[in-house]
Amino acid sequence: MYNPSVSGGNASSLAGSRLFLYEVQGLRQNAETDQMSNPIRKSGSVFITVPYTRMNQEMQRITRMGGKIVSVRPMETVGTIANATPTVIESAPVTPEPTAKPMTQATPKAKKADVPVNIYKPNSPYVGKVLSNEPLVSEGGLGIVQHITFDLSEGDLHYVEGQSIGIIPAGTDANGKPHKLRLYSIASTRHGDHMDDKTVSLCVRQLEYKSPESGETVYGVCSTYLCNIEPGAEVKITGPVGKEMLLPDDPDATIIMLATGTGIAPFRAYLWRMFKEAERKANSDYQFKGLAWLIFGVPYTPNILYKEELEAIQTEYPDNFRLTYAISREQQNPEGGRMYIQHRVAEHAAELWQLMQKPNTHTYMCGLKGMEDGIDAGMSAEASKHGVDWTEFRKQMKKEHRWHVETY
Repeated sequence: MYNPSVSGGNASSLAGSRLFLYEVQGLRQNAETDQMSNPIRKSGSVFITVPYTRMNQEMQRITRMGGKIVSVRPMETVGTIANATPTVIESAPVTPEPTAKPMTQATPKAKKADVPVNIYKPNSPYVGKVLSNEPLVSEGGLGIVQHITFDLSEGDLHYVEGQSIGIIPAGTDANGKPHKLRLYSIASTRHGDHMDDKTVSLCVRQLEYKSPESGETVYGVCSTYLCNIEPGAEVKITGPVGKEMLLPDDPDATIIMLATGTGIAPFRAYLWRMFKEAERKANSDYQFKGLAWLIFGVPYTPNILYKEELEAIQTEYPDNFRLTYAISREQQNPEGGRMYIQHRVAEHAAELWQLMQKPNTHTYMCGLKGMEDGIDAGMSAEASKHGVDWTEFRKQMKKEHRWHVETY
């Protein structure tokens, strides 16, 4: 994916003794599964205090008893709960769990120093050869998108998932000066597509638009250069750059990914790291056990980039990976118009909202900038049902390093 720019408060990691307040509705009394001694209301809201170390178990208990978690809030931010129905306050037993791990954020201070940045700069780029250049759009699709892999074996360029590299196109501009670099999100894990730490891959769409002055078709300089490049050609590469889209180290995290078109690039890297067998063998310290949910917007089915890879992961890991398409020119939204990603987000807003209440849920958005307002509108409508201002909630997630956006 091409990015014209990449952007760069850090929340503390959560101690196991920290308490959270769950607002739950619809619980039913079940003596066999309920291990609490306190009574449970059959209607209205119930507020339950839960220590961090028991959050997963408590969520499972609530689900078994038919309850729905309306909100989850840290106890220190709760204060007075206004306009609530009569409640029963329950305290879950605080039992030490030596195997429980504290949540980590997407960009913890201890890890930021380990993220490589600007190993190669524009005035001294790495020159790497193209190993392969493969089409990603199937017959009948719209436009040209290529998966391009570069050899890194002759240098020291290394990176992590969620970063970008710069490409300097060959030749000069209309003024005879070297072309400026363009940034592209990396579509491979730190180990590369060949799992040998010697490659980096990009997902590049050829930019094409009509000139407002002449009406002639204009093609992007760098994207055209890359989409037509032959294996064996040498390319000037800079970077890596970016710390905004880093994947959290927490293997139990919930990862929500909202993508359009080549915005799939960083998410492919995430999914490979989470689920590819070779990656799981190579990453003994990171064995993903959480939930990854990709909502992917494209114009036609042939434009579903990496379709076979995505659906193979869904088949192999149905409990850990959820895949939702928004195919604008083949599917209709509830109003009868085209189905865009914001309509899918609105359709699943209640579930997404509930997931976002968890302190280890991270939401990523990558692709066309135009999708941001529609997604905000869908989530704002859902947040308002719970008396929450979505803009403020989103700002808080950003402050906690749980809301990550890279759009263009």
